[in-house]
Amino acid sequence: MADSTDGARKFRTSLLEDATGDGHNPTANPTMGEIIARRFARRAMLKGSLAVSAIAATVGPAALLAAEEAKAAGTSAFVFPEVEAGVDAEHHVAEGYDAQVLLRWGDPLFADAPEFDPANQSAEAQRRQFGYNNDYVGFIPMPDAEDPSAHGLLVVNHEYTNEHLMFPGIVTISGGEIEVAPADQKRVDIEMAAHGGTIAEIRKVDGKWQLVRDGQYNRRITADTPMLISGPAAGHDRMKTSADPEGRNVLGTLNNCAGGVTPWGTYVMAEENFHGYFGGELPAGHPEAANYERMGVPEGTYEWFKFYDRFDVSKEPNEPNRFGWVIEVDPFDPASTPKKRTALGRVKHEGAESIVAKGGQVVFYLGDDERFDYIYKFVTSGTYDPADRAANMDLLDEGTLYVARFDADGSMNWMPLVHGEGPLTAENGFASQADVLIETRRAADLLGATKMDRPEDVQPDGRTGKVYAMLTNNTKRTDEQVDAANPRADNAFGHIIEIAEADGDFAATTGSWEVLLKCGDPSVAEVGASFSTATTENGWFGMPDNCAVDSAGRLWVTTDGNSPDKTGRTDGVWAVDTEGDARATSKLFYRVPVGAEMCGPHFTPDDQTMFVAVQHPADGGDDWEEFGRPSYYEDLSTRWPDFDPAMPVRPSVVVITKQGGGKIAV
Repeated sequence: MADSTDGARKFRTSLLEDATGDGHNPTANPTMGEIIARRFARRAMLKGSLAVSAIAATVGPAALLAAEEAKAAGTSAFVFPEVEAGVDAEHHVAEGYDAQVLLRWGDPLFADAPEFDPANQSAEAQRRQFGYNNDYVGFIPMPDAEDPSAHGLLVVNHEYTNEHLMFPGIVTISGGEIEVAPADQKRVDIEMAAHGGTIAEIRKVDGKWQLVRDGQYNRRITADTPMLISGPAAGHDRMKTSADPEGRNVLGTLNNCAGGVTPWGTYVMAEENFHGYFGGELPAGHPEAANYERMGVPEGTYEWFKFYDRFDVSKEPNEPNRFGWVIEVDPFDPASTPKKRTALGRVKHEGAESIVAKGGQVVFYLGDDERFDYIYKFVTSGTYDPADRAANMDLLDEGTLYVARFDADGSMNWMPLVHGEGPLTAENGFASQADVLIETRRAADLLGATKMDRPEDVQPDGRTGKVYAMLTNNTKRTDEQVDAANPRADNAFGHIIEIAEADGDFAATTGSWEVLLKCGDPSVAEVGASFSTATTENGWFGMPDNCAVDSAGRLWVTTDGNSPDKTGRTDGVWAVDTEGDARATSKLFYRVPVGAEMCGPHFTPDDQTMFVAVQHPADGGDDWEEFGRPSYYEDLSTRWPDFDPAMPVRPSVVVITKQGGGKIAV
């Protein structure tokens, strides 16, 4: 999700300011900047690494050997000719690789679905077509596939909509003033149908990936899809509405950013900035007032509340409590009802990546994407059974949610958010575990969790026992919150934290931590970046957002917020070394067109295909000096991916493969 000052989503600045602002966390808990300052002041650098806790069955020995040889030689574990950083209307991938547009906004997903017609779009058509602003991308092999890396289900989140890029006539400019047309019923219905997620069968044919348009598992999930509420908050009074007096059923999902795939092959969607979809005003003295203020509700950026009462808090004051959850979908049962798994807490979720711990529990790592908010993990009570998929289907309803506290000596603690423990009692307004989960942020405040600089994707590495947390930025951090050892008070470029769980056990409640990278231009001394000296002028980046660890344990990072005015480059995919003498070396592998955000990445099990998602191409504002104007439907800075004057720009999923085949970056 972009900062409000970035090129992204210029016509939704109020939503972005709240999405990344500091106004919703008033606690005195120490910020990550303060902790890092103390950490570096003591020079207590960690050495060594944890023992390997698990190696995925898909890890190839050649890839592991190559990575280990690179580490021993002090060279980068990534082998590819680096892309030149810059800004233009195209996308660019490393020489020797192909970047194929696989699915675009509006592409039909079913045999009977209509072809995309931007001049005559309808909600009915959109519900049968690929949605907008693809963010998380996951791949689940088909159970009966001859080659599990060449045939599977692509699962994709559709985070939000950019109406000024989707619809003609939304934006007019007169005398230098920008005017945005008010919403109408038809447009709102199309927007709602463009949200949610897509499940699409894909397969590789003659070396090229393609959609299986008549795939039996193809499915669209939207803002109107019926869902169940499960776990501790299901049926609670604070979850009940006039349309759902039992508090167990809800329509749809909103603002799905990153996500995950479980070990048993379900698709996990994470609701992030849901606050912008609610308008109206709570009745005076309403008991949810403080809860909603902490979450930034109601923002009213989207105008859906003018057409649907459930988004108007004056009419349905409990409806916002039904969003901000992690949702689990069975992609192999198109008739199944998605479930909002309330045991994982209610925050502005960025991702829900999981891994099996030593004891068989499944651990989910969760970021809450707002300045001064927290990193969480959830550990299931039950254990994963690889021989019985059905036995795993409700693991997410029981377990313990933890929030992270990072200490100055390099240690960390995962503190449980459990009703009745510590301050999480009725005296502090928590009458049950449901209350703790509905107000996860306030519970974490009371526990003294460490304020972070916009926690986004958090990715475990089963090969090393490490965990990588992307912290995108925090331009609100002041001088008073840091010291001389960490001059990044105005943290415009973000950083990456590396966590080592105790004894390599992802279910552990203690561990240690280190800063892997402080991002930004290393040639500018006052930025304080810490890339390796081996990183070229193309290799550094700012604003880390999503990430993936491939089967050889190599870290890939995508970014959100690089732009001509901030870094002189677009967003992209960077390969980051985490081990050996090459540690903190970074190389640019793929970059997006002007105005776009880079989401994903995700690999097939054999590491021969990388899936990435390009969001909102052309969404550059008037600060993009090279293009000199705001970008909207009639006047675009790029027409990627079609480059057809009759077509708008279209967010798309791109597949990257090596020419002639083989593992990526080996």
